[in-house]
Amino acid sequence: MKVLAYTSPARGHLYPVVPIVAELARRGHSTTLYSLAGELGQLAPLGIEAHAIDPAIERIEIEDYRERSQLGAIRAVFRAFLKRSASEAPDLERALAKHDPDLLLLDINCWGAAAVAEASGRPWAMYSPYLLPLPSKDAPAYGPGLRPLSGPIGTLRDAIVNRVSERISFQSAMPQINALRSEHGLQALARYEDLLAAPGLLLSLTAEGFEYPHSDWPANVKLVGPMNWSPPLSAEPYDSPVRAGALDEESVAQPHSPEPTSSQRPTDARAWLDELADPLVLVTCSTELQRDKRLLHVALEALPPAGMSVLGTTAAHDPAGFATPPHSKLVRFVSHDAVLPRTACVVCHGGLGIAQKALAGETPVVVVPFGRDQAETARRVEFAEAGVRLSPRRLNPERLLGAVRSAMRCGEGARRVARAYTAAGGASAAADAMEAITEG
Repeated sequence: MKVLAYTSPARGHLYPVVPIVAELARRGHSTTLYSLAGELGQLAPLGIEAHAIDPAIERIEIEDYRERSQLGAIRAVFRAFLKRSASEAPDLERALAKHDPDLLLLDINCWGAAAVAEASGRPWAMYSPYLLPLPSKDAPAYGPGLRPLSGPIGTLRDAIVNRVSERISFQSAMPQINALRSEHGLQALARYEDLLAAPGLLLSLTAEGFEYPHSDWPANVKLVGPMNWSPPLSAEPYDSPVRAGALDEESVAQPHSPEPTSSQRPTDARAWLDELADPLVLVTCSTELQRDKRLLHVALEALPPAGMSVLGTTAAHDPAGFATPPHSKLVRFVSHDAVLPRTACVVCHGGLGIAQKALAGETPVVVVPFGRDQAETARRVEFAEAGVRLSPRRLNPERLLGAVRSAMRCGEGARRVARAYTAAGGASAAADAMEAITEG
């Protein structure tokens, strides 16, 4: 069987799909993956043929960090998705003509590619590396990270919030999504969840035990747990000097800030990790540019004086922009596999990838959500009793120190979540489900 996977231009959407495609390759299927040009070199050893998506797609950045309101940030995200979708459709059509695959696997954010996949008549699946934005009678309204609230009051609250959220979030993109669908002879859809019902399989890369239990998951949804893959190490670490034009908030006036090249890989921490005393706290910023650098500044001010070592990953920010106190180290990226066994707590922005990787390693989490889907991740961490949620508006050294100390007492919750992830089946379960939709 020939499988073609297609992702949006984000590491947080590429890395989670790699284990699934690699598992299909291991089973003898011919696998091809289209994604970020600078991230393809490490896929060949996994048996995956890799190609770059259209460069025009990569040039369309998500610029929500420029916005001062949550509504403006949401609109900026969807503007980027829709602009990318216009180029995705012909890009995937070219890939179909070149590879003639039997099965497609698409990123949930690739709306133009989804129209082409559905119109092709081929079996296709979609995967979501973030929590599924689907309404449920068993969960709060999606978006603002609300606490679960039962009874008539909770039902009324969620109905109102769902109605408002539809107007300003995914539902607001439906006219443009339907225009794309019309170009490919497809029927217009009334709601965003109808788009998620279109593929034969919708893989959710999480598991109940972290996600709220749902009795009303759509028939095509399969929860398979997180896919915690990261690139192999290389000789050139991210804590080397930052090249000109690297992503940082000080460079937001530039029309496009190029991402680090594929020759730069996460730093191998094994050479110096022993220099950091316990308890060790890993503090991470997002790989996509956001206004989250304050998280590291506050952590470096709060934690070392309290006797904690800080290992900070600056990711989209320049490490030179931070003052590094004793008992701390800053790098662009680090191999989480080397660090997490030593880590007492992870402090993060609430990207689902790092939150789930920490919990899969039985490490509790403090989440300070700065935008996008991060409030939902933060609330799930709290719901699972696997860590602490701290509002960015309340972020200061005293509160962050208290949140870290509280999270360190959530080890049992983190272990419960790790067991749920293992039970979900991972890449093997995802590959089984994909093979099944070609047999129907």
